[in-house]
Amino acid sequence: MRNVLTVAGKELRAYFHSPIAYLVMTVYAAICGFVFYSSTAFFVIQSFRTQAMGGMGMPPISLNENIIRPILAGVVTVVLLFLIPLITMRLYAEEKRSGTIELLLTSPLTDLEIILGKFLGSLVLFAILEALTFIYFVVLFLYGNPNPKPLIANALGLLLYGAALLALGMWISTFTKNQIIAGAVGLAAFLLLYLLDWVTAYSNSTAGQVMSYLALTTHFDNFSKGVIQLSDVVYYLSVVLLGIFLTARSMEALKGRP
Repeated sequence: MRNVLTVAGKELRAYFHSPIAYLVMTVYAAICGFVFYSSTAFFVIQSFRTQAMGGMGMPPISLNENIIRPILAGVVTVVLLFLIPLITMRLYAEEKRSGTIELLLTSPLTDLEIILGKFLGSLVLFAILEALTFIYFVVLFLYGNPNPKPLIANALGLLLYGAALLALGMWISTFTKNQIIAGAVGLAAFLLLYLLDWVTAYSNSTAGQVMSYLALTTHFDNFSKGVIQLSDVVYYLSVVLLGIFLTARSMEALKGRP
C-alpha cells in the first residue's frame, strides 16, 4: 500500500506542477458556477411566478429536483466527458514521450502498484473537482432548505461515474506517447458510452437494451434522484476493474517489446 500511495503522490504532484490541474479546475469551476447561478436565478423567478399566480397552497418547489439534479445529471456529467481526458491523457503517454516508461517498467514496483497509484492520483484530483461542485450546493443550505439525504447518493454516483471514466482513460493512455491523441481518443470513447442510451429512443430490441445498459447515463440517473441501487454500483465498479485489467494487459505488452 505504501508503494501505491507513493506513486499516487508522484502523479498528484505532477498534475499541480503543470498547468493541467489548474486548467481543469478553473474551467470546471467556471462552468459549474455559471450553471449554478443560472439555475438558481431561474428557480427564484419560477417561485415568484408561482406565488403571484396564487400558488400559496401548493407544496414548495424542490431545490433538489429543480437545481441539484439538473446540474449533476444534465451538465456536470457532460462537462466531465471533456475534462477527464485532460486528466488521464498524460498518465502513460507522458511516460512514453519522456522515456521514463522504461524506468517505470523495470522498477521494483509491481504493475498493479503502478496502475493503482496512477489511478488513485487521478481520482484524488477528480475528488477535488467533485468537492467544488458540492461547495456551490452549500449555498442552497444557507438560503434554502434542500433535502440533504439525496446528496449522499449524488456524491457517490458522481465519484463512481468519474472513477469509471478515469480507469478507461488510463487504459487508453497506454497506447500512445502523444497526449493529444490519448485525450482525443478518450473523449471519443466517452462520448460513445454516453450516447449509447439514445438507442432506446428508436429500438426496443435486445441489442438496444444491451447498449442502453452499457451507457454511462443509464446508471447515473438513479444516483441523481437520490437512489442508490446495487446494480448501478456494480456497473461502475465493473468498468473500473475492467479499465485496470486492460491497463495491466497493456503494460505486459509494453514489457514484451524489444
